[in-house]
Amino acid sequence: MRAIEIQSLTGPAGVTVVETNEPEPDSQSVIVDIVCGGVSFPDLLQSQGLYQYRPDPPFTPGIEASGVVRSAPSGSGFKPGDRVAAWTRGCLAETVLAKPEELFALPEQLSFEEGAALVMNYQTAIFCMVDRGNLKAGESVLILGASGGVGTSGIQVAKGIGCSQVIGLVSTSEKGEIALDAGADHIVLVSDTWKDEVIELTGGRGVDMTYDPVGGDRFLDGVRALARFGRLVVVGFAAGDIPTVKVNRLLLRNVTIVGAAWGEAVAHDPSIPDNIHQRLLPMITAGAIKPPIGQVLDLSEAQEAYRLLDEREAVAKVLVRMRPDPS
Repeated sequence: MRAIEIQSLTGPAGVTVVETNEPEPDSQSVIVDIVCGGVSFPDLLQSQGLYQYRPDPPFTPGIEASGVVRSAPSGSGFKPGDRVAAWTRGCLAETVLAKPEELFALPEQLSFEEGAALVMNYQTAIFCMVDRGNLKAGESVLILGASGGVGTSGIQVAKGIGCSQVIGLVSTSEKGEIALDAGADHIVLVSDTWKDEVIELTGGRGVDMTYDPVGGDRFLDGVRALARFGRLVVVGFAAGDIPTVKVNRLLLRNVTIVGAAWGEAVAHDPSIPDNIHQRLLPMITAGAIKPPIGQVLDLSEAQEAYRLLDEREAVAKVLVRMRPDPS
């Protein structure tokens, strides 16, 4: 079978496609033939040796994909032919071995492409915005990096739980269209005055939550854009720089900065993914959640998928197609 392999920790330059052996079946695992795999910012960081989980090269990357069950042990809850979304390490390959708890039945409303874009971003959005940030229906949200996979999933989850106003911050008008298509009520372009525009859109009040997967120089204005008792949820640092804040700013309007890491939480409580998935299903059925798809590349173009992320050209979700869609 073919698989993506990280051969050196040099970012896109170290990404290649190799021929390797298929995984050996065992009595506890499900074999899945992968149709699409998702490539996200943590994958890029891992290819550079900058992520928390740092395997030594060569290794097969990936933690989210979609596909079809080839075989499954009795009692696993799966059977051959089932469409599934997977979150398992090393899944950017044509065939993977997964534990049953690392698989979700893929809802009929979603394609394989959408299934490969479902797990990481939407699990993150529910965990970070709702479980850690306590976001509620009727509140307002500012989404930084609103055209990317994390941003668009945040928009859809916020709308799905009934937020009254969702504002997306983007760097270009073209990216703004992606945020609007994902369900944002308003977009604001990055400028020297974008924080003031956000406050104006909220009638001078500010937002109840800033959802920040970007960091860098946008973080501080994300704090300034908060209403009294607002929360900024720190999700990641796509801008590359880890920001700091003088904590007296938190006193000015009784605001809170919340750290939120889905992966760290799951490592300590493996029941979290299924719990979140059950909460996502009604939103999927209602049509509130339908993952926007950006670039879909052939497996032979895997290096390009990493380059798009590295050079900030990625929009929505970047996917790599492992095999033709069997449906």
